[in-house]
Amino acid sequence: MPGERQLDPAALGDHIDRLYRAAWAMSGSREDAEDLVQETFARVLRRPRLLRSDDDLGYLLRALRNTFVSERRAQARRPRGSAGLEELEQREDPRATRPEALIESERLYAAIAQLPAEFRDALVAIELVGLSYAEAARALRVREATVATRLHRARRRLATALREPQEREAAAVEAAAHGHAGRQ
Repeated sequence: MPGERQLDPAALGDHIDRLYRAAWAMSGSREDAEDLVQETFARVLRRPRLLRSDDDLGYLLRALRNTFVSERRAQARRPRGSAGLEELEQREDPRATRPEALIESERLYAAIAQLPAEFRDALVAIELVGLSYAEAARALRVREATVATRLHRARRRLATALREPQEREAAAVEAAAHGHAGRQ
């Protein structure tokens, strides 16, 4: 078909950082993000892919999102076992220069992962992957105005989600201080 071209497998590595950030935001976990990007690449490389545009990143983001949704559906169908605390492995991130920065990143990505899919996809495309509104609209197959609206709503929900635990923590500290002072 005229205007089609084959996805260049050698160029996939050019997009790995952006896809990783998008996957982390979708899954809420660094380890799951690595697995998701790897599985997406494996699926894309299984057979030649014909693209109608020069938008490799948009295509890869759609493939990443589809892989994420497929894996979540498959997980929902599997029976779940429970792991004991002794079976869980604790890991330290050797790249983290400040432990609190790692905790903040994990909170942020976990909050992004909890957003409704349409809001999360817009936020990931614009804020984490760095697409323009036009590029995000093409990748998500919606109008630019829809991307702008979803992004605005995603930012509002994210701000609320990140503020709530801090407010609860501050209220608990204040209540504990007042409770302790009242007993003296």
